[in-house]
Amino acid sequence: MRFLHTADWHIGKTLNDFSLLADQQETFKQLEQVAKENAVDAIVVAGDLYDRSIPNEAAIKVLNKMLQTLNLDDHFPLLAISGNHDSATRLSTGQDWFAYRSFYLSTDLSGAFSPITIQDTQFFLLPFFGIQEVRNYFNDDTIKNVNDAMQRITIEMTKYFAPNKTHVLVAHFFAAGSKRTADSETLVEVGGLSAVATSTLAPFDYVALGHLHNRKALNDEKIKYSGSPMKFSVSEAKQEKGVWIIDTAPFNVKWVPLKPVHDIHLLKGKFADLIKDASNYSAEDFYDIELTNKERIPDVLNKLREYYPKIVSLHRTHQARQARLNFDKKRVQESPLDLLAEFYSQTLGSGMTEKQRAWAEKALTKVMKGEE
Repeated sequence: MRFLHTADWHIGKTLNDFSLLADQQETFKQLEQVAKENAVDAIVVAGDLYDRSIPNEAAIKVLNKMLQTLNLDDHFPLLAISGNHDSATRLSTGQDWFAYRSFYLSTDLSGAFSPITIQDTQFFLLPFFGIQEVRNYFNDDTIKNVNDAMQRITIEMTKYFAPNKTHVLVAHFFAAGSKRTADSETLVEVGGLSAVATSTLAPFDYVALGHLHNRKALNDEKIKYSGSPMKFSVSEAKQEKGVWIIDTAPFNVKWVPLKPVHDIHLLKGKFADLIKDASNYSAEDFYDIELTNKERIPDVLNKLREYYPKIVSLHRTHQARQARLNFDKKRVQESPLDLLAEFYSQTLGSGMTEKQRAWAEKALTKVMKGEE
């Protein structure tokens, strides 16, 4: 069979308070056309259908219309899971009768072990999960991290593998070896300390992942992120967006790019040059501007917006360098204990206890005496 792999639609997303809903609708039309032109047998959406757990009314209407178009109008079987941005409870409303129209929506761990079979392929739909949820399901407190959890889940899923079938996992997590490259991607685990080893996923013939917005975040023949179908942040400005088309027999993966409706441009230069070059760009696109002028320009943002209305960020080269210099000077003046405390706080999200600080101070004193 042939299916389309997409993820991270984030319906309702805004870019620095600019609504992306109209762009998302136009991008969807491209995705729908790709599905039709490639005559796919199913469409997989690997999580984060919404941008927020409580989407607004407009976002709900838009996503409902998209799903209805693909499933009811175009008659594509849909296989979707909830991601970390979705509310599993809210998204699951109606899923019991969706399946009668070949719309399979998985929002609960318990449903992940009942594969959906379409032609020669079994799809295992694994929604975004928490570690405690997996511990509770298997009644096993030895599960310490997301990879432990995924090992147990994979072992359980293989019990339901049918012979002579292709086995596809649809999931939403951070895989070891991947690279986060976008500001709009959020961590699965606090501090980003946990990841699923790709070796854990070896039993599957293909793994359709969501969560990271760059398809190049992981370089693996059969474990792939589709990335988001459009750019959602300045850090994604240089990424090519699109979808994967997967043939199961013989196995083949094809990338199909989607064109940005309104692109994100990274501009750098002096104020006068930026004004002069404005005619080369669309007023409807989005802009990140780095201003190289050293002198102060009053009301510069509003002046630039006369030419580039959708500026999502504006920063100065000189100010950034000065801020970095001041930060470096401050770091040099800080004590090793203060630097350690700052590192601890950034890594674990909480400050050191008094006892931990005393231990650290004792150890650092011992080291410093040794150096003397």
